Amino acid sequence: MQNLIKAMSLTVWAGVPSMALGLTLDLPAPVIGEESRSETPGSYSLPLAPFSAGGVPSRSVEGALDQRAFQLDAPDLTTLAVMQSLRDQIRAAGYTVLLDCDARACGGFDFRFGTDVLPEPDMHVDMGDFRFLSAEREGEAISVLVSRSAASAYVQITRVSASDAPPPAPVATVDLDAEVQRGVDEVVSVADSDLGRALDDDGYAVLDDLVFASGAATLTDGTYASLAAVADWLRANPDGTVALVGHTDASGSLAANVALSERRAEAVAQVLVDSYGVDRTRIAAEGVGFLSPLVTNQTDEGRQKNRRVEVIVTSTR
Repeated sequence: MQNLIKAMSLTVWAGVPSMALGLTLDLPAPVIGEESRSETPGSYSLPLAPFSAGGVPSRSVEGALDQRAFQLDAPDLTTLAVMQSLRDQIRAAGYTVLLDCDARACGGFDFRFGTDVLPEPDMHVDMGDFRFLSAEREGEAISVLVSRSAASAYVQITRVSASDAPPPAPVATVDLDAEVQRGVDEVVSVADSDLGRALDDDGYAVLDDLVFASGAATLTDGTYASLAAVADWLRANPDGTVALVGHTDASGSLAANVALSERRAEAVAQVLVDSYGVDRTRIAAEGVGFLSPLVTNQTDEGRQKNRRVEVIVTSTR
């Protein structure tokens, strides 16, 4: 038993650029699995309070981001025992604790899916047995998420520190006051050859040129070739019907995101009716929130791609 709970000294942040004040943490059991991601510069939404009012109160911190998940050989250690050890070390390193809560006090499912977590199986989270801590010291922020399975403990540590990396050199200059012109040929090409064929061959397509801001149900201003393509397909298939299915990124609670995704689908349906003369009875609008992501929700680019609407053929006669 002593071998199982013997502390392993681990320099968690060794080798990461621009972290002159390295942080050494002792994990309370042997490491049997590790995954990580890093971004310089990167950003992270640091949770400050439990889930409330449809979201997790957070503050965006920017700098050198390093996020690591550890699987520990710890069949007998509770999440409290693991967190207590790490909490004491973080405080001793000069950090001020901002949030320290267990699963129920944090907000359970809503908190878990309102925070940035590496995907399974790299980081396993038991919805009824996890603990979270966030803390900061001058120029740095850190968070710790602890959970467990039957035989293992799981620890995710996310740290953001000041970055000395220079901004990327410009490779192009744009005039933000210039009006953007969309060519007719470009729209026709996208509508006729890509999306229309996908509806005929596969029965569904992603309307991947639609742009929604995070948390917003309305489309940003612009001309969307995909909507012209849907309208063209419906005109070419007068007995056909379609369903618009809205999707969101993983920011916020499931209930709030399902409602938001349905409003997005409804908004797209209304544009088809108002701008393209489509019969509203031929369009259903539904939402599934963040339950069916296209790509990871761990990056800004991924979250943008997951904020989408798909069209599905429901009948052709």
